[in-house]
Amino acid sequence: MNPRTMQTLSIILIALSVLSNTLYTIRETQRGILVQFGEIIESNIGAGIGIKMPFMHEVKKFDIRTQISDIERTEYLTQENKFLIVDSYVLWRIVDVKKYFTVTGGDNKKAEMLLLARVNDSLKNKVSERTVHEMVAGQRDKMITQLTQETSAIARKEFGIEVVDVRVKRVDFPETISESIYNRMRTEREREAREHRSQGNELAETIKAEAEREQKVILADAYKQAETIRGQGDAEAANIAANAFGKDAEFYRFYRSMQAYQNSFNKPNDMMVLKGDSEFLRYMRQSGK
Repeated sequence: MNPRTMQTLSIILIALSVLSNTLYTIRETQRGILVQFGEIIESNIGAGIGIKMPFMHEVKKFDIRTQISDIERTEYLTQENKFLIVDSYVLWRIVDVKKYFTVTGGDNKKAEMLLLARVNDSLKNKVSERTVHEMVAGQRDKMITQLTQETSAIARKEFGIEVVDVRVKRVDFPETISESIYNRMRTEREREAREHRSQGNELAETIKAEAEREQKVILADAYKQAETIRGQGDAEAANIAANAFGKDAEFYRFYRSMQAYQNSFNKPNDMMVLKGDSEFLRYMRQSGK
């Protein structure tokens, strides 16, 4: 390669280097500031291509999209002097790049630290004004809306940041308090269980007593009906017997005597001592004639 070609290439490289240090590009998701020896000479530069003086100017670019920052789980004291652990996060974005750069030097971590400190202080004050019930279910949405508006006004004024939203992910009791609550809940459930069992036993005893009463009534009615039927049967039997006795008195006496013999001598060892002329042996004597 001859010297002329080398010289041409060197000039081209130098020109490209100067050009690259002269032009800069800002994306749609960014805003920029132009700094000269540490002093801001132009701020809030929008998307596009710009020109700067090489080695004199420096372009700082900032992402203006919404960012998410988690707040460390923190214990707060409620109005009732009870501790709650709140887990939350913040949605924020840069709206004033000049103020943002002036306060934070363009350090995103520093900006996040300053912002979260303000949000944490505001959240602490909001929780201290409310009860546990209001934090868990009552006024939390209203509180979050107020918190977002207040912290956004402070952050915009101090850091050039807009707080888009503050959200509470979870509210817990400290472990010691949680155990106490669980024990109280367990005791309450056991009390309710005992109460239900007592009511069940009382109802069972009532049902049992009612069933026994109904059983006695049914048995009494059945006994009454049985005795009535038995009495009617005995009356009918007596009537039949009387009619039969009236038609053939001798046969009736004979039949009754046979029944008496059968009942008296139904076992091999049965023995009866009577006089020979006893009326009980009347038909036995006649059978021997």
